[in-house]
Amino acid sequence: MSSEKSYKKNALAQAHERSQSTLDHMRTEQYQKRKSKGFNSARENLSLLCDPKNFQEYGQYAVAAQRQRRDYESLKSTTAADGVITGVGCVNEGFFTKQQSAAAIIVNDYSVLAGTQGYFHHLKLDRIFDVAKQKSLPVIMFTEGGGGRPGDTDITTVNSGLQCQSFSSWAGLSGVVPRIAVNNGYCFAGNAALFGAADITIATANSSIGMAGPSMIEGGGLGKYAPQDIGPVASQARNGVVDIVAKDENHAVELAKFCLSFFQGEIKSQQSYSQVDVFSLLPDDRRYSYEVRNIINTLVDKDSFIELKAQYGRAIITGFCRFNGKAVGLFANDCKVLGGAIDVDAAEKAAEFLAMCEAFQIPVVSLCDTPGFMVGPEHEKQGAVRRLNKLFVAGARLSVPFVAVVLRKCYGLGAQAMLGGSTSKPDYTVSWPTGEFGAMGLEGAAKLGFKEELAQIQDEAERLQHFEKLVQLAYEKGKAIEVASILEIDAVIDPTETRDIISHFLTQLS
Repeated sequence: MSSEKSYKKNALAQAHERSQSTLDHMRTEQYQKRKSKGFNSARENLSLLCDPKNFQEYGQYAVAAQRQRRDYESLKSTTAADGVITGVGCVNEGFFTKQQSAAAIIVNDYSVLAGTQGYFHHLKLDRIFDVAKQKSLPVIMFTEGGGGRPGDTDITTVNSGLQCQSFSSWAGLSGVVPRIAVNNGYCFAGNAALFGAADITIATANSSIGMAGPSMIEGGGLGKYAPQDIGPVASQARNGVVDIVAKDENHAVELAKFCLSFFQGEIKSQQSYSQVDVFSLLPDDRRYSYEVRNIINTLVDKDSFIELKAQYGRAIITGFCRFNGKAVGLFANDCKVLGGAIDVDAAEKAAEFLAMCEAFQIPVVSLCDTPGFMVGPEHEKQGAVRRLNKLFVAGARLSVPFVAVVLRKCYGLGAQAMLGGSTSKPDYTVSWPTGEFGAMGLEGAAKLGFKEELAQIQDEAERLQHFEKLVQLAYEKGKAIEVASILEIDAVIDPTETRDIISHFLTQLS
């Protein structure tokens, strides 16, 4: 009996010792190297995401497939978990139930062979992707790392590595479960492929993200570059690769948790701003621009709005927010950019955003103030005919509760795209009293429709006076109350009631 107890005791001690060898306090050299750079360790980032005591880890005992060329005992610590922590934990548990807060978590560990992806590393990814799919778990992935690892020599039957399933499995989760990628530092090749395929991408200000690192670029005869010069965040945020820029890893974790919360459910307790002055945020002169974000942040639950791709496709604002605790996807025209005209980048950004809302059944609110699509030869060179119309496709596919509010201008194809295709596509289409509607902008319509009549007026001042009269007549015909009278929109509302109307309607439809 004593020998049996000794056997079990020894087995338990060995298992405990092995798991401890993967933790920071046993990997002091690697840990200190990370801290000297001002970075968190992989397990510190894990602990910021969820309580490690309740984290169910997968594959903690894995090591790099290099037993034939390196000492196995050293591999247990130097290549702990084969460079990636995977498992299931509870994120935002204080706000949601255990079931709602359950999430698959992946943290690439740069302290292991520069975060490169080895044979067992990929098997661990495949396993957790499958778990996420089978259990419908959202995924948060930290992607820092240098891409594929050529030094795994144990698997002698593998030559090209192209049979790897990870990238296909990760992409296959698109539209199935929400996927949030977080990056700090260098993220190249395979790691960047995972980052870029996520639904929401968050990167710290010192990130460099590229589909190849310095060695691959130089090896391809494309020049020699420092890693920090490849895909810096400044450019990756402008081109839409990075949705949100974080100050550091701690901030990135908070952003990831906040973004995930919109997919986890409703929050009951929410504060809101007074709606008394919301109409004053619109300028008295219809020709002046204004900050639509001030209107957004006034309408939604306090501090609930988070913008995605703020530096890309800036003519349309996209982001998540809450109305009385209910998660909502909101998109709005920004009249400070191109006068609110929708260019190709803005259209594609909004289309992708609507597709994500539809995939995960998040209601949509549109705030419309646009003169239409951006036009002209230069814009056509960018593929406007194909790219702009992606917004129509995304709008047509919406089946989630959808409320549209026209703040001011609602002109042409661009306005129709903001309304999902037409004024009748949203479940409820309303306008502020300042709304103005038409097939094209008032000034353009007057110039085009009365071109010959205006040309016959020789006196410039008289011609301008007549033009202004035509514009005013067009405005009277196209103003919100007239459009509502022929049932092209559902209602003209008091702006102070906008928040309540959206909240009540979404509650009724959900």
